[in-house]
This record gives sequence, structure tokens and C-alpha cells, in this order.
Amino acid sequence: MSQDKTTNQSWGGRFSEPVDAFVARFTASVDFDKRLYKHDIQGSIAHASMLCKVGVLTDSERDAIIDGLREIQAEIEAGQFDWRVDLEDVHMNIEARLTARIGITGKKLHTGRSRNDQVATDIRLWLREEIDIILGEIERLQSGLLDQAERHAAVIMPGFTHLQTAQPVTFGHHLLAWFEMLQRDRERLIDCRKRVNRMPLGSAALAGTTYPIERSITCELLGFEAISGNSLDGVSDRDFAIEFCAAAALAMMHLSRFSEELVLWTSAQFNFIELPDRFCTGSSIMPQKKNPDVPELVRGKSGRVYGHLMGLLTLMKSQPLAYNKDNQEDKEPLFDAVDTLRDSLRAFADMIPAIKPRVEVMREAARRGFSTATDLADYLVRKGIPFRDCHEIVGHAVKYGVDSGKDLAEMSLEELRGFSEQIEADVFEVLTLEGSVNARNHIGGTAPAQVLTAVQRNRALLPGNNAD
Repeated sequence: MSQDKTTNQSWGGRFSEPVDAFVARFTASVDFDKRLYKHDIQGSIAHASMLCKVGVLTDSERDAIIDGLREIQAEIEAGQFDWRVDLEDVHMNIEARLTARIGITGKKLHTGRSRNDQVATDIRLWLREEIDIILGEIERLQSGLLDQAERHAAVIMPGFTHLQTAQPVTFGHHLLAWFEMLQRDRERLIDCRKRVNRMPLGSAALAGTTYPIERSITCELLGFEAISGNSLDGVSDRDFAIEFCAAAALAMMHLSRFSEELVLWTSAQFNFIELPDRFCTGSSIMPQKKNPDVPELVRGKSGRVYGHLMGLLTLMKSQPLAYNKDNQEDKEPLFDAVDTLRDSLRAFADMIPAIKPRVEVMREAARRGFSTATDLADYLVRKGIPFRDCHEIVGHAVKYGVDSGKDLAEMSLEELRGFSEQIEADVFEVLTLEGSVNARNHIGGTAPAQVLTAVQRNRALLPGNNAD
């Protein structure tokens, strides 16, 4: 181990020798937690304002601190701030710079708080803001899906189970399934935000503080909905980060499912849709290739977020109360989970509105797979035949179709009556693709009329449309 030593002036008084330089680098977090600078300054301004109101700081001290913090924020945003590893983290870097700018008054800012409740507050402020951005991207993607669903409410495609042609659906109906998944993601994040939006500031190191603080003042200044009710829990709780990662993992799972379908649909074997060139790449050796890189990458990125969820659960599983240094490891996985989900949603929100369905290809695929077989069975049920008998009758008809190369709708009435004398000329009304989808005319069904109704119903769920 290196023998270089370093001293942190914020806590070095109790120590008889400096910390080893390697240990200082190993335990420092400033390289990644400096992204919290804006929220650290926001929390410090609120804390200083509260300290002034309760008489711990004078008006002039408060003003000097707030002015100094705002100048430091400007330095950081201008790229002129010198981040120091020996000061460990974003909090001490800012505090040290504040003291350098305004003198001893800067050292008074930390009165009545600890880095433990400070960092817990910063992360919550940051995550609350990021959730709002992510919700905006989800809503933008949902809006794009609704626009596409409305445009293509009557475009017929095969619906699949086991990736085998099952029944005809419409492209609009399929896109609305994606909308539903995203709506659950949106609801989970809105609910998660409520628990993120609780203020731990005032918990101090673990037991609260002897200073006459008024936590309600900082709570109001920082826009929190509630104050943490126990100081031990306030500094050590990371449930909110785990809960976010769980919601993010579910959202990424949904995006991965979307991605898988997009990758399949753009393949030559399906050829259902066309992705714009700007969301694809080519091959360095095969000039004909157009690779769906964006959905492939989003599909792959789901694994990162799953890993971050497992990492945070493992991080917290054996920690005694209250704060432990282990918790420094919460930020990088949380940061990356946020970045990954936000960017994946942004890519999809940009891409989905530009997708073009190949209408005739989709229709032909639906026609080829005996997708109206269930409609024939239902038709026979309405003629009074028990469903299990209908199932067998239609199975024989499908086998005949496979052998003869004919879809059910292509068979003559005479051929169909060979399987059941109950079949009449009106059977062709249900054997057509249009007849099949139009027959499912109920809430949640694939009938074009229901798709258009669902589009309007779902628009009302999004902000700015007489909801929320």
C-alpha cells in the first residue's frame, strides 16, 4: 500500500496520522456524486434559511452563505470548479469552497446537520427531479403510441401465442397493449415518487440535533410532502432507491419486450414494419444490412437495470442501523439505472412515431396462418354444437387446409360443409379477417371501433388532457 498520506480538514481532529492516499482515493465518492451539486446547494440554501429563522444564523450570515453557494453553482456550471478527491465528496468540496470564498461564516453552514442526512436529502431531491423527467418521456412515448394506434386502428396483422399465428388483431390494438404496460410503469413511478418525496434533513448523524431546528421550514422550502418520522431511519433508508430500481426494471422489461418485437418485425422473415434509417446502422462487411440497433441495445440494457436492483438489495440486506459507509455504493447503480431508463425511453419516444407498418405484408401474414379458425368454432357454437365438438370439427378443416394449401376463407361452401352440415353461406362473414376483428367489439377488444375508443380513453389519462 502506498505510504502517501492525506488529511481531511473536515474531520481530521481526532486522528493522530493522516489517511493513506490510496485509502483516500478508494473511499472518495466525488468522481460520481458531484452530479448532485445542484441539489446539495439547494438543500444547503434551505438549511441556511431555516437556521436564520430559528436564530442560529444572522441575516447577514445567511445572505453571505446563500450568495456564496449561488456563485459556486455558477462556477460548477461554467466548468471552473476544482473538484478535489482529498475532500471525499460533493458536500465537502462545496463547503470547503464556500469557506474559501466567504471565510469563517462558511463553516457555520453545517450547524445542525450531518453528511448523513445531507446526502440522503440530496439523493431524494435529485431522484424526485429525475422521476419527473422520466415520467415526461413515458408520456411522450405513450402519446406517440396513441397517434400510431389511431392511424392504424384498422390495419390487420396476426396476433401470436407461442410466436405462432393465433388470431387476427389490428396493429393499433397491438400498440395499445404497449401503452397499457407503460401506463402501469407510469403509475408505479408516480407512487414511488411519493415515498421519495420525504425529507430526512434534520435527522443529523442519526439521533437528531440539539439545535432548535424547524424541520417544517426546510420541508416547505424544498417542496417535500412529508418529514421522515425517525432520525435513525431517516439517514439509513434507501428503500426509495430500491423501489425506483424495481419500477425501472419493470419498465425496462417492457421496453425489452417491445424491442424484441421490433427486431422480429424488421427482419426479412417478418418484414412487418420499416424503421427510419436514423435509428439503424449498417454492416462493415455486408452492404445490404440495416440493423435495428436502437431496439437491440435497449433490449440489452435491461440487464443493467436488473443488476442494479439486485445490487442495491444486496447492499442493504445486512446493514445495522443507522448509516454505514456501505451506503456510498448506492449512488452509482441508482445513477446508471436512472440514466439507462431515461435514455431508453427517449429513444423509443423518438422512434415509435416514425415507424411505418407494411400493411399488405401484415395482412398476408394474418391470412396465411388459419387465424380465423377460432371464429369458425365460435360460429358453430352459435349453431348449437358443443364447443369441444366444434374444436374437433375445425381441427379437421385446418388439417384439410394444410394439405390442400387453402386458408379457411378460400374453401368453398361445399368443402366446409364436408366438415359440418351446420355451416351455411353466412360463414364467410366470420372467416374474413375484417369479420374476425370487427366481431370482437367490446372494451379491450381488437375491433377498430374499440381501438379508436380506447385511444380517446387513454388520451384522457395523460397530463394536459383533463386528467391527473
